[in-house]
Amino acid sequence: MKLNDLSYKVIGLAIDVHKELGPGLLESAYEECLHYEIKQSGLYVEKQKTLPIVYKKIKLDQGYRIDLLIENLLVIELKTVENFTDVHYAQILTYLKLGKYPLGLLINFDSKILKNNIKRFINDSL
Repeated sequence: MKLNDLSYKVIGLAIDVHKELGPGLLESAYEECLHYEIKQSGLYVEKQKTLPIVYKKIKLDQGYRIDLLIENLLVIELKTVENFTDVHYAQILTYLKLGKYPLGLLINFDSKILKNNIKRFINDSL
């Protein structure tokens, strides 16, 4: 599956979850439901994937966790916030860089219309 097709499929699944649940729940609830839908679709997905930091050739496990990693290519970072901030953008860009992943989606489930609260990020350093 091409990377764009993969991201569109996951966006569709996220929209399905949002249509079913609506806004107002905790991030963990959306994560569980989206994880379930992605697995049911036949894609390989890891939940709360640890992401170490490598500093001067030393691997440091500092507790960074990717919400969902699909097919070892697509990073999904979920939020339930009023608005995205620069910190949210920096977080997903850091995950892409540290993990050398090509693409990420930042999804805010605390919204009336989910498609307006999905941001796509490309790892330009690859």
